[in-house]
Amino acid sequence: MTSMDTRDMVVLLDDAGTTIGTASKSEIHHGSTPLHLAFSCYLFDDAGWVLLTRRAVSKKTFPGIWTNSCCGHPAPGESIDAAVRRRVSEELGVGITALRCVLPDFRYVAVAADGIVENEVCPVFCARVTGPVRADREEVADYTWVPWDHLRAAAGLGWAISPWAVKQVPLLAAEGIGQGCQDLSS
Repeated sequence: MTSMDTRDMVVLLDDAGTTIGTASKSEIHHGSTPLHLAFSCYLFDDAGWVLLTRRAVSKKTFPGIWTNSCCGHPAPGESIDAAVRRRVSEELGVGITALRCVLPDFRYVAVAADGIVENEVCPVFCARVTGPVRADREEVADYTWVPWDHLRAAAGLGWAISPWAVKQVPLLAAEGIGQGCQDLSS
């Protein structure tokens, strides 16, 4: 199997978070999605604004929904940090600095309107962007930079952004993320 093939695979987990195998990303998302490893990343600019993205409408899970800056799955054998850097580059065309895992144990289950389930152990990262966004339109339908307080307000609505972001944003705020981003030194 080539490394290109492994990027289309996800790491399956048991309830304790131990790796139990791999599966094709295109085949695992359905009404009873098995637990698997993922990540979420929130990107900030030098002014402390956070990048929100709208998932492409062609995405299998939660198409067209506004969410955090970037989400993805580490390939088998790939570190989560490397996966974050890879997906941010592929989806948004930017580099990142000051990458930090803020919520290492975040886990959630979310059911989309069409019945497709997300079931993930999903460490949550924050980082600063380097350079302008050049989004891949097959992954990202739209994007916008917003003040952290606007994202916190959207999370409070419960329907304006993805269900995982609704849960992650208050936890990030409790960790001091978004307070001028002093904690993400370049």
